Amino acid sequence: MSIAEAKAKFSELVARAQSGEEIVLTRHGKAVATISPLTNSNVKPGSLIGSLRGRVHIRDDFDDLGPEWDEYTT
Repeated sequence: MSIAEAKAKFSELVARAQSGEEIVLTRHGKAVATISPLTNSNVKPGSLIGSLRGRVHIRDDFDDLGPEWDEYTT
């Protein structure tokens, strides 16, 4: 299936992949990518939410802007 056609039918393609089908995407008639179902049986819907808890740390100064932003913030 061409990428242009896949863009128009993306939701349908995801549903087909969830049903076990693998869809090959083409560009200028050559296969370039696939949409396929997840094969890891440990991955359940919604199980990725919060999966990085405790692994990602945001520094206290994350929101601090450097001096190069002074002219935009005053």
